[in-house]
Amino acid sequence: MNYAVKRLGFYLVAFIVAIAINFFLPRMMPGDPIQSFIARLVQNGGQVSAETIAAIEALYGYSSNTPLYQQFFSYMQNIFKGDWGISTRFFQPVTEVLGRGALWTLLLVGMNVVISYSITTLAGIYVAWKRGSVADSVITIGSVVISSIPGVVMALVLYFVFASNLGWFPTGYAYDPAIEPGLTWEWISSVAYHLTLPLIAMVLLGLGGVMGMRSNMINQLGEDYIVMGWAKGVSDKKVMLAYGARNAMLPMITSFAMSIGMIFGGSLIIEIIFNYPGLGQVIFQAMMSRDYPLIQGYLLIMTIMVLTANFVADMLLFLLDPRLRTQLN
Repeated sequence: MNYAVKRLGFYLVAFIVAIAINFFLPRMMPGDPIQSFIARLVQNGGQVSAETIAAIEALYGYSSNTPLYQQFFSYMQNIFKGDWGISTRFFQPVTEVLGRGALWTLLLVGMNVVISYSITTLAGIYVAWKRGSVADSVITIGSVVISSIPGVVMALVLYFVFASNLGWFPTGYAYDPAIEPGLTWEWISSVAYHLTLPLIAMVLLGLGGVMGMRSNMINQLGEDYIVMGWAKGVSDKKVMLAYGARNAMLPMITSFAMSIGMIFGGSLIIEIIFNYPGLGQVIFQAMMSRDYPLIQGYLLIMTIMVLTANFVADMLLFLLDPRLRTQLN
């Protein structure tokens, strides 16, 4: 219990620091969200007066005349109250705009995490057990080559070959617009169909984890307890899975939690290329229009996801690794 409280306190401090970075980072970008909004208003024939500018600044809680530190403390208070501001691009609450995109991003990233982690773990265990064989060479070299391809290149190749040229997969959206959303087989199958190609791109980019699991497994196979298991006549299957793989997976939990941020970052490129309506599309439009509230809201979601994943990883390691519990007691 004490360990959980200490780790929770650490991540709370990290969250507050991340909020500070989240506030100042967009303001280091060139441009001004209010001026960007006014420019779009003028282009559409709107009349802009001093009163109009003051009303717009009051609506979005932003003023060029307000000291930065006052803006920061107001921002902190609003974050913990659940008020993340109004998007200057979509003219809606940030939580609503991000909520629509977050559902599709979480579906894509969640499926990728489950499939990628399963494939890399099982493949890593297998090639470590069969090290030196033809299967070991083919799988390890293939995974390194595929995972070394830049995400943009991988996504573009898959898009132009299988979606644009062959037409095997759709070129955008999360489901067929002609289908009414609902928990029906037609709608669910359409969602899965549109998800397939972006998901394949993300899974292929994550195959580099095979090498990590392979190295962990080989290290475990050289330990004394593995040799003792063989000496006692324990079956190879039990030695491989119950002894070696169980301990080899512990470092993978930590590396997986640390890679959550990169996974979400990679999903942005995938979503933009495949025109998938997740957070990638939202944040791209927000950056183009200097939408501070929306950019900050996205970074805040990323922060919460990464810190939560690391906290869960810490708890899992504490529960699964008796050596850690012994050291802390």
